[in-house]
Amino acid sequence: MAIDRSGEIATNLEAVRDQISKAASIAGRALDEITLIAVTKTFPASDVEILRDLGVTDFGENRDADAAPKAAAVAGTWHFQGQIQSNKLKSITSWANVIHSLDEIRHFELIEKTAPHPLDIFCQVSLDGSAGRGGINEKKLYELAQVIEKSATHRLLGLMAVAPLGVDPLDAFSKLSVIHRAFMADFPGADKLSAGMSGDFKEAIAYGATHIRIGSSILGSR
Repeated sequence: MAIDRSGEIATNLEAVRDQISKAASIAGRALDEITLIAVTKTFPASDVEILRDLGVTDFGENRDADAAPKAAAVAGTWHFQGQIQSNKLKSITSWANVIHSLDEIRHFELIEKTAPHPLDIFCQVSLDGSAGRGGINEKKLYELAQVIEKSATHRLLGLMAVAPLGVDPLDAFSKLSVIHRAFMADFPGADKLSAGMSGDFKEAIAYGATHIRIGSSILGSR
């Protein structure tokens, strides 16, 4: 007999939570330091409702058009983690509570003008200097962070990064950890680290990730 969708998601979620717990234990970290963001992009609002009923409160989306109706339908903390387009920011800031992928000052200036509520913001840093997967280089990172810090409305939460393709996640997140420690010397309140997805969240936890973004391991392949 085929397992129903709710049962499938519950089984996957339990397995992921168990892996998070084990990874945190191995790293000598408290489980409550780590926020699980269920990445619901391309999946229907009915799946988000199942996750909510299973106790998930944080949901991640990459595309504004897909996310807006789901965020309107299901209460929770909504995270935008896709590459930012200027013409989408007004809509994104209407439903998102957290932005993970800010990598340009001009986009923050638009957020200041259009966001209807305060946002928590991660600066996305590029770990290999390429623009393909988004992210600001280290040289410009501090300039962007200083602009956010001056805001009376929005809060700089920390850094986000995606492990570059073809790079060992342990090497990528080790580098990110070094960048983040140096960053916190100037921005001590920005102590959160958004890193790790379905394929590499255990490595990210080992190097200090506080927010992990997991989709396919919970909801299946797209």
